[in-house]
Amino acid sequence: MKKIFAALLSASFLLSPIVASQASAADHRRPPVVVEKKVVVQKKVVVEKKVVRRHHWSKGYRMSAAERGRYGEVRDYRRYRLAPPPRGYHWVKADNDYLLVGVATGVISSIIAAGR
Repeated sequence: MKKIFAALLSASFLLSPIVASQASAADHRRPPVVVEKKVVVQKKVVVEKKVVRRHHWSKGYRMSAAERGRYGEVRDYRRYRLAPPPRGYHWVKADNDYLLVGVATGVISSIIAAGR
């Protein structure tokens, strides 16, 4: 039994390179497998209409605290050729307009358009 097992074991060692070479030779003869994938990308364009409300400021209008906080105070009023504000007022730039607004009340006392 040992002799048969030894013969089979030695035959397997001798035949394995031959089988491996035949397998690799067969691999080179076969054409390569080409896999084609088609990718379709659909873009969805959403157009939103943005409504821009331009506030038409008027003299005597009272700006709320939220509006006063949203628009920037103009500290360098000479740069924009504005008169110095009286005590208790400051210049505010809102929608390309310069507004003279009361600090405590928020009432607009003067309006100067920026495109003058």
